[in-house]
Amino acid sequence: MRHVHIHVTGIVQGVGMRPFVYREAMAHGICGWVLNAGDGVHIEAHAPADALDAFVAALSAHAPAAARVERVDIADLEPGGWSAADEQGFRIVASQDQTAHTTLVSPDIATCDDCLRELFDPADRRYHYPFINCTNCGPRFTIIRSLPYDRAATSMNCFPMCPECAAEYADPLDRRFHAQPDACFDCGPHITWREAVNGDACGNSSATPAVGTTREASDAIIERCVELLASGGIVAIKGLGGFHLACDASNEQAVAELRRRKRRSNKPLAVMVRDLADVERLCHVNDVERGLLAGSIRPIVLLRRRAVCGSDGDSPDALVLAPSVAHDLPELGVMLPYTPLQHLLLAVAEARGMHALVMTSGNLSEEPIETDDDLAWERLVAAGIADALLGNDRAILSRYDDSVVRVVDGAVMPVRRARGYAPQPLPLPACDGTVPCILACGPQQKATIALTREGTNGEATCFVSQHIGDVENGGTFDAWNAARTRLEDLFDLAPAALACDLHPSYLSGQWAREQARKCNLPLVEVQHHHAHIASVMAEAIAAGQLATDTRVLGIAFDGTGAGTDGTIWGGEFLVASLDGFERTAHLLTWALPGGAASVRDARRNAFALLSELGLLEHPGAAQLLDSLDEQTRSVTATMIERGINSPRTSSMGRLFDAAAAILGICDKATYEGEPAIELEAAAWRAFSSESACPTGNMASFSVTESSRPDDCHVLNSRPLFEALLEGIRTGVPAGKLALDFHVAIARASARIASEICVREDLDTVALSGGVFMNRLLLRLLTHELKDASLAVLVSHAVPVNDGCIAYGQAAIARARLAQTASR
Repeated sequence: MRHVHIHVTGIVQGVGMRPFVYREAMAHGICGWVLNAGDGVHIEAHAPADALDAFVAALSAHAPAAARVERVDIADLEPGGWSAADEQGFRIVASQDQTAHTTLVSPDIATCDDCLRELFDPADRRYHYPFINCTNCGPRFTIIRSLPYDRAATSMNCFPMCPECAAEYADPLDRRFHAQPDACFDCGPHITWREAVNGDACGNSSATPAVGTTREASDAIIERCVELLASGGIVAIKGLGGFHLACDASNEQAVAELRRRKRRSNKPLAVMVRDLADVERLCHVNDVERGLLAGSIRPIVLLRRRAVCGSDGDSPDALVLAPSVAHDLPELGVMLPYTPLQHLLLAVAEARGMHALVMTSGNLSEEPIETDDDLAWERLVAAGIADALLGNDRAILSRYDDSVVRVVDGAVMPVRRARGYAPQPLPLPACDGTVPCILACGPQQKATIALTREGTNGEATCFVSQHIGDVENGGTFDAWNAARTRLEDLFDLAPAALACDLHPSYLSGQWAREQARKCNLPLVEVQHHHAHIASVMAEAIAAGQLATDTRVLGIAFDGTGAGTDGTIWGGEFLVASLDGFERTAHLLTWALPGGAASVRDARRNAFALLSELGLLEHPGAAQLLDSLDEQTRSVTATMIERGINSPRTSSMGRLFDAAAAILGICDKATYEGEPAIELEAAAWRAFSSESACPTGNMASFSVTESSRPDDCHVLNSRPLFEALLEGIRTGVPAGKLALDFHVAIARASARIASEICVREDLDTVALSGGVFMNRLLLRLLTHELKDASLAVLVSHAVPVNDGCIAYGQAAIARARLAQTASR
């Protein structure tokens, strides 16, 4: 007989681990107990050696689907450390909180098939209950207050269980054993309904909400919600991590009104449909995409639209959406229901002939998503954005947007990492030396934060927060701070070093510098594009694809990032390691008159670029010049000439914007990156098959050789834009020129990368930056680089946009601090 203590770590709380351990113990004849603690699941076991071996093997091999077992440590107990009571079967004992909070918390999990069957079974006592869940599904991270994960430590603590739920909760053989959000109509949360009267919510703000305390009352609320949506109304609907704004996705008037009220004129909207069959009626879907849509996370998946992507294989039964849902973009963001309430809403909507609902974040553009019912009423309904509010009385403790992903060449690439993914930790490369916990404060746009935790073997993990948004105002900075303190408190992490972006004006960077000064903490300032490339490298090193001390050529194509020379970088070729980089090539800089004003008005950016390239007099520029009034041209020219509020930039993002404006495809950005996104859409429309490669013949960059040995190459885009203007002059369609522009950029970049790699003895290229959200450019450049026998790395754990910056900052800061510690 052996007496052992077993410690299981990973995502092992909130996923049915204890009932699973209990069942395995009973099956293998194990005596002892299991409990939750802040550092994982602890088991003490007494059994013959062969039974224990089989039991321990089962802990990893047969763990619940939502669990992630990282380690199973076994230690023999000292003689006499076992009581007679421990030999009387196996039991589950109360959780303990005396250990460090090092366990992982499961993200929220979409409604499982078992609960879904019960939800629509009239004979089940939870029939139509909008909060049905079990140990295999339901809210987790958004309702947890502290570790260990028990009901008292969640926002379910104010809902005492009825006798039936309590019996299920206490039965180790029941699917709901210790399912912390377990509830029913008799004892759990209920949906609520408040509606503006005659379109006026102000005078009705104190009205008592209708509450779905019974199935009949709950069903009536859902019916009324769908009725309002069917009549063209807009409803704020509470989800797992915040509110959605919903309307009928086939009703153009409703979608246009939602855009007007939300102040989101052009940015594409996501839609929710009931099942995969309806997804297939909207978009082309491959097996990987089906798995994402129907899996336990249920992110928004960007799919190729049928109606926009040509007629190949289109179904006559295709769903028709309102034109302004995503305008004529080739991709559509689609998700399936992931909460019981959403399943109920979509079922009733389908019965009324509505097969798709717009489901967009419940906020004004650039502000945090709303999570509180009373505040949502004030800011969404009373403010005139929504006509009604479908809420509930279960508090959201962590704000989470929907995650967004896409599949490129069979691989999943995150676009926005939030619900379902964050804050699952990411590995960091092993390093020598003692390194403290690091708080990486992230970027300004698409902000996340990251906290590191050191392991015992030189390796570390990195908790990257959910997508927070653009930290440009007080509300979003408050959300940034809330996410920071939440991760620190929940995982018991106390940062002893800070990392931030070089940019002096970022709110997160200003906070980091002040905090470092006030608390006398080490501060590592990280160049934006080095962080981009480091995020790719850290992921690859941790996965064993690169050696820790490997150098790569990083191509960082981005919109904005403070450079080390006082200019705005974004078209960069960096020979990089984790602890440093050398800028070896970049786009020729040009003035950006008005800074942000030229980002919003791509025509001013294009005017400035053509002016500096000496191409304003080209006949192909006439269309651009005609779109600007004489005063704007004059003022812009003066600003460029005198250097008034005209920072210089090497940004590839701004280069794409300029091309879009010159071609007349998109001249103003109503949301970030819109001109470049529209340029890509035009190129796809000219590209008949996504799997083929076009053979554009547009001239590409010329390279201006450096005048000093220590200078890097400067890539002159004059030949490229001269060819673009000549194409306009000769009447080449704008879409064809947009496609040729993409091909020219890809081929020139690959040629330059190949030359640098030969010179620097490199064989690997890492791609990162917001411009690589452009699926066409990413595929073209990857193809060209591989043809040049270069290995290509792209992030798959974090987005290539600024959502990767905090992770990259953490990796760089850790490498530099380890290097300092080892000296």
